[in-house]
Amino acid sequence: MILRYSRPAMAAIFTAEARMSLWLEVELAAAEAMAELGLVPAADIRRLRQKVDSFGPDLIDPQRVEAIEAITRHDVIAFLTHLEERLGPEARWLHQGMTSSDLLDTTLAIQLVRASDLLLEDLDRVLAALRRRAVEHRDTPCIGRSHGIHAEPTSFGLKLLGHWAEFARCRARLVTARGEIATCAISGPVGTFASVPPEVEAAVARRFGLVPELVSTQVIPRDRHAAFHGALALLASAIERLATEIRHLQRTEVGEAEEFFHAGQKGSSAMPHKRNPVLSENLCGLARMIRASIVPALENVVLWHERDISHSSVERVMLPDACVLADFALDRLAGLVDRLVVYPETMRRNLEATGGLYNSQRVLLALTQKGLGRQEAYELVQRNAMRAFHERRPFLELLLADPEVVGRLGERELRELFDLGWHLRHVPAIFERTLGPEAGP
Repeated sequence: MILRYSRPAMAAIFTAEARMSLWLEVELAAAEAMAELGLVPAADIRRLRQKVDSFGPDLIDPQRVEAIEAITRHDVIAFLTHLEERLGPEARWLHQGMTSSDLLDTTLAIQLVRASDLLLEDLDRVLAALRRRAVEHRDTPCIGRSHGIHAEPTSFGLKLLGHWAEFARCRARLVTARGEIATCAISGPVGTFASVPPEVEAAVARRFGLVPELVSTQVIPRDRHAAFHGALALLASAIERLATEIRHLQRTEVGEAEEFFHAGQKGSSAMPHKRNPVLSENLCGLARMIRASIVPALENVVLWHERDISHSSVERVMLPDACVLADFALDRLAGLVDRLVVYPETMRRNLEATGGLYNSQRVLLALTQKGLGRQEAYELVQRNAMRAFHERRPFLELLLADPEVVGRLGERELRELFDLGWHLRHVPAIFERTLGPEAGP
């Protein structure tokens, strides 16, 4: 992934240096487990560990590994060859009975677990920001829209609470997905443990906080990785849904909320007045890139027999990129929500822009409760609603002038039907059941 959309901690997980460092740790963990079982000389393994420690981070030279791979055409063999060059004869005990997928898949699992932990931290920041702003605007009325058209009143806090609930579900899915990919495979060619006993796999799994794969078939089954990508894809959609809402609310004709505009920030190279929702637009684009990985992830599930490497080239690109982009997007979204500028006065002005038409359902229901058939009541209310729309007149004024309506409901009841508080009376209860008693009445 390009540096523009990379944050250091997440990007560091997927560097060549980090990957090869994990390769070494997995190899050493397997060798030490074999030494405990008496399968390899314990003294040699101790000397091997001492040599590794004495070299420190300078042991592995990725450029040298790459040069060897140019000859071997095999990355793991190039890596092991490099270790023999650096560590001497004891390095022959590394990779005993293992196959390349044991090393690659176990290392990938460790990387994805660590990436998941960072993403969970990011999600917690987004959730905290959404919760704070939702509670802040719990009782801030605004118009709800369906099909982009004014519907009935809601509160801006309730809008944000809905997004909070969605991100809470995303978090739960990511926790589940983390468990899906936290598996270890040290089972040798075709996964039969013929050349490496299951005890070694169990020891490596314990060392890295993983669980042994039940049946590895030489590779860890890719349905696990597809589930991980599925969680990221849904997370990306949650990000884009919120970003799209903010983009709409920032439109000049709406103006109910906008991204924080920094001192010195410029919106356009041509038009000095512009204040564009660039962060939200960027998030929509990033979400598309994250979701783009779901199809190849599903296609990676289907491999030939016990293994092939048709999945490998795809994963080298899409797994790091999806994690790096999700990390960047969540960080950006947390900051956007935290500093979102909200305009309650504009919300109230937009709410009243149609002259009270949002009360049409209340009038409809009141007429049916007076004995009028639903379709007849609907036509009666709609007749006045269309006049209010075309003539730009207050809806209540037209209803009060309609003898068929006022004759059934009376002036006092009609006016009571236009109480904004009626629409929002259950909002505190929704907050209470979602966030707990402290967010309720």
